[in-house]
Order: sequence, then structure tokens, then C-alpha cells
Amino acid sequence: MAPDQLTVYSTSWCGYCRILKSSLDREGIEYTEINIEETPGAADFVMSVNGGNRTVPTVHFPNGQALTNPSLSQVKEQLAA
Repeated sequence: MAPDQLTVYSTSWCGYCRILKSSLDREGIEYTEINIEETPGAADFVMSVNGGNRTVPTVHFPNGQALTNPSLSQVKEQLAA
């Protein structure tokens, strides 16, 4: 099921997550953040789109697509698609 808004699955300690979220903030791109260590079921979704791995950041788009550790330009491209 696709989210209503761009969703970033992350952890509190992930440096790549911090970089992506600050890039999104700088660009004014709104998103919902879900910490996979604190939200029941979140890690299951992340593992389902990452071959069983709990890799973050995993970004889930309103069109149903998911990208793992995407660059800002990849996020923008997917949002425009």
C-alpha cells in the first residue's frame, strides 16, 4: 500500500538518514519519518523491499515505489515521475 506522503524509514543513529533528511529539509520537500526501531511493523516493511535487510534510509513514495539510500536527485526524479 502506498503512503499518502513521501515517507523516510530511518534510525536515530544512521548518518545516511541524517544527510538525506537534511537535504529534503533544505529543498522544502515534506516527508514523514518513521523510526524502524520504535515503530511496530516498520522494520518488516523495510525488510520486504530490501531483500530481508533492515537497510535505511528506505524511502517510500506515494506512487508505491521504494528506494534504498537514494540521493536527493533520485528522490526528486521519483517525485516528478
